Amino acid sequence: MKITFISVGKIKESFYTKQIEGHLKNIKKYAQVQVIEVPDEKCPEKLSDKEMIQVKNKEGERILSKINSGDFVIALAIEGKIISTADFKSLIKKKQASSIVFVIGGSLGLSDEVLKRSNYKLSFSRLTFPHQLMKVLLTEQVYEVVK
Repeated sequence: MKITFISVGKIKESFYTKQIEGHLKNIKKYAQVQVIEVPDEKCPEKLSDKEMIQVKNKEGERILSKINSGDFVIALAIEGKIISTADFKSLIKKKQASSIVFVIGGSLGLSDEVLKRSNYKLSFSRLTFPHQLMKVLLTEQVYEVVK
């Protein structure tokens, strides 16, 4: 099984990176893993709706350039489906012959084009979480379901 994690921006906080590195080390016992961090788009604090869409589109182009046509893409999106760990495990096991790509957007979320390209939209909650924390939670859950 090949699993790729694509996320926007670098995680600078050591308490997040230590957790993620530990989870990735454990996942590598069961799957081939690749981590891709695309640069976030620099922007001012306050953006118009049009500017927000432009930022998400630029980040989305960077994400899409890393996805292959045959990849099974799971986008983390607040409007996605909320499932149990057991259902998550079932989904991953069904797709284990595929290259599975998880996508985490930046602080503004994912572009419409990335969401259209995704095969599955997954939500961990209807609450909004920092994308750094979502990477910790996602890598932990992936380890839980591949072991």
